[in-house]
Amino acid sequence: MSSPADDRKRSLRAAMLARRDALPPEQRARAAQALAALAERITVQPGEVVAGFMPIRSEIDPRPLMLRLAAAGARLALPVIGERDAPLIFRLWTEHAPLVAGPFGILQPTEAAALCEPDIVLVPLAAFDRSGHRIGYGGGYYDRTLRALRTRRTPRALGVAFAMQEVETIPASRHDALLDAVLTEAGLIETGTNDPRS
Repeated sequence: MSSPADDRKRSLRAAMLARRDALPPEQRARAAQALAALAERITVQPGEVVAGFMPIRSEIDPRPLMLRLAAAGARLALPVIGERDAPLIFRLWTEHAPLVAGPFGILQPTEAAALCEPDIVLVPLAAFDRSGHRIGYGGGYYDRTLRALRTRRTPRALGVAFAMQEVETIPASRHDALLDAVLTEAGLIETGTNDPRS
């Protein structure tokens, strides 16, 4: 049985995704380039792994940002969806490496790509607030993944979104994994959990 918070999340998710879907292509392209310019705000040590994602639907495109971080010395990775209720796994990826369609049609590395654990996770979302809460797509993949990673290491979770996806307050649930910051075309928003530049 769903909780009132879950019902509010579903309603907010639908509204925000409809607004995001309505953004014109030229605005999306400008936003992706503005996002890439924020790479200098993220300290990446040589060899650190940054896990991005291949954009689907109307998500902001994180690839220009990912390539800028790779130029600064990061190794890139992409998520791979396994079992429905399991955390994501990550495989290393380079710009021209082959990808295959995984669940939901999301492009992901082949099994030949090495497994890894990210130091920085770029997290897609439907909506976010400045306290670090996000609404995803309802599958709980990133919440499970961040909780699992944080039992072994201290990865930085950076939400990636259009500025128009910000809301005043996300209905919080106990299982939500907080973001350390959010990157939008308007700038970097620190949530007060951790400083992504540290």
